[in-house]
Amino acid sequence: MEELVPLFAIVCLFVILPGMGMWFADRQRRWKSQQNETAQIDHADLLRVAERMEKRIEALERILDAEAPNWRSRHHG
Repeated sequence: MEELVPLFAIVCLFVILPGMGMWFADRQRRWKSQQNETAQIDHADLLRVAERMEKRIEALERILDAEAPNWRSRHHG
């Protein structure tokens, strides 16, 4: 049994430990990749919301221009 200890130590050093390191590195890479995808989705959603808001503001300004032509000078100066 004692003759297996060096063999077990060699297997641990050259097989198990590098394998564990590769596994953890892969987990970290996947986690970062998933975070980047989530950030890109969030950015796209924010851009879409901003574009919709801009269209709504433009529509409100057109309504105000028609109903109260001098509203810009009263509120911007």
